[in-house]
Amino acid sequence: VLHLEEVSDKPRPNMAARYDRAITVFSPDGHLFQVEYALEAVSKGTTAVGVRGNSIVVLGVEKRSAAKLQDPRTVRKICLLDDHVCLAFAGLSADARVLVEKGRIECQSHRLTVEDPATVEYITRYLAQIKQSYTQSNGKRPFGVSALVAGFDPDGTPRLYQTDPSGIYSAWQANAIGRSAKTVREYLEKNYSPETAADEHATKKLALRALLEVVQSGSKNVELAVMRNGQPLEILSGAAVDEIVAAIEKDKEAEAAKAKASKATTA
Repeated sequence: VLHLEEVSDKPRPNMAARYDRAITVFSPDGHLFQVEYALEAVSKGTTAVGVRGNSIVVLGVEKRSAAKLQDPRTVRKICLLDDHVCLAFAGLSADARVLVEKGRIECQSHRLTVEDPATVEYITRYLAQIKQSYTQSNGKRPFGVSALVAGFDPDGTPRLYQTDPSGIYSAWQANAIGRSAKTVREYLEKNYSPETAADEHATKKLALRALLEVVQSGSKNVELAVMRNGQPLEILSGAAVDEIVAAIEKDKEAEAAKAKASKATTA
């Protein structure tokens, strides 16, 4: 009896700690903690944003400063899967590299088997299925990566999809992943419109301005890629990005002047 009393007086272990040791074990309230930890890894990654226009799809990513002796060309957050599909990711770069390689092989396999390029939804679903399979087996851990998959279907329709570590995928007009994704997404919700989607320059400007909402160091730590139907992926040069930033600054000044004039009239 004394022994039982001593055991019962000991503090009980944290409930979460009992259910986060294996990916296949649900907690009593229906959580898979390892998947949630993978989502947390994504939220600590650099920000990525995607905007779908009528004739282009724009991907923008935050670039971390490279070390002084490091070649910045070897640090890529935007990767080409096929001539017509690319992705931007947030989270663990090593995990993303594995997914990108699997996606490239599947794109080429589809071309060999069907003699047509894969649709954007097909390759997104393939990547999501790989992620989901890693949440259901012992001896594995989830991919700590979310991705924005952008491209054009064979009929010329622009597409933008998002996948997360749980294996879910969904289509979007504009979306953001990574650090401060909620802030960027709220900005996109307020400013995305059919008029913006119809204008290529406005689409690029919206993607960059949304990214600059959370990137404090300005254009030098931003990378912007534009995909057009039937054309190679275009990575905008620093000068081209600076040109869009200058247009954004002019818009901000005009908005500030308009607000000031409106306030003066009201007073």
